[in-house]
Parts: sequence; C-alpha cells; structure tokens
Amino acid sequence: MVRSEYVVTREESMLLIIDFQQAMLKAIDSWEKIARKVSQLIRASNVLDIPILLTEQYKKGLGKTLPELLQEIDSPQVFQKEHFSACLEENFIPTVQSFNLKKIVVVGMETHVCVLQTCLDLMKSGFQVHLVADAVASRVNKNRDIAIDLLKQAGAVISSTEIVIFQWALRANTEDFRKILPIVK
Repeated sequence: MVRSEYVVTREESMLLIIDFQQAMLKAIDSWEKIARKVSQLIRASNVLDIPILLTEQYKKGLGKTLPELLQEIDSPQVFQKEHFSACLEENFIPTVQSFNLKKIVVVGMETHVCVLQTCLDLMKSGFQVHLVADAVASRVNKNRDIAIDLLKQAGAVISSTEIVIFQWALRANTEDFRKILPIVK
C-alpha cells in the first residue's frame, strides 16, 4: 500500500532541531515544556535510527545548544549559522541533501524567525517540512501561532510530537514500539 504523502516515515525523514540555545531560554517561558517534547523526539530518533541535525544561531552571542538535549544525541552534527534561514548558509542545503531524505521534521526556536524562514526555504528547495507545533517556541506566543499558520498556508505539514513518533513507529507489538512506548508516556 502507498501511504499518504502527509505521513512521515522513518525511512524518509530526519529531525532538524533549530537554535535550541541557552541564551534563548530566559526569554521563552515555555522552554522546559518544549525541551521535553524535543527530548522525546531525540530519544525516538535514537531508537529508530533517524538522523538528527542541529543548527546554532550566532553561537558567540546565544551560546550552545541546551546541554541536556545535546547529550542525548550520540554523535551530534551541529551546523553553525548567522542567517535567520539556515538555508542561506553556504553549505546547509548540501548538508541536508547529503542525508538523501525528502521529509524534514522540524522543531526549535524562534518559530517566527529562524524556524519560519528555514522551513519556507526548505520547502522552496523541494523538501517536505513537518513542523512539530508542540515542539516550537517564540518569546511571544502570538508570533509562534502566526508563524505556524503561515507555514500551514505555505504547505508545511503541521504535526505534534506524538503524531510524529507514532508515524515513525508504524505499528505496535514490535521491539521498537516497546522501546518507544516509555518515551511517550
């Protein structure tokens, strides 16, 4: 059976974590809740062998990725950037293309700036973006909500942490599912 184009399977997707950096945390009230969702996706990715790519915006000013998240990734691949859209950095699109996957599950901060611009440019570059709405944040919730609406209008698939994890898992009663279940509980 051919699956719906809106289903994100583990064989054709990667996880992109945009700018989940230390300096941003003090400006975003919900960061701990969002970090838990991102952590769930990282742990599920590890179980299911889904590649993970991280970006860091102007690390000198905003610091590194939250250490608690970074330590959950076996061999973190971090892409440094200064443009709001990672796609405008010289080697970003070739880096994403090197994974040879067409669907990109996106989480991170800030939704209305770096997440939005990167997602729009990824779609323009031919990738299908699955934005995990409960794993993105902005300093102002209204800006996050507007960015999510804009991405939906532009053709991104708006999803949630559990939707993505269960689509990746595909079925119950498998060893992978038994490893995934504690992650979502």
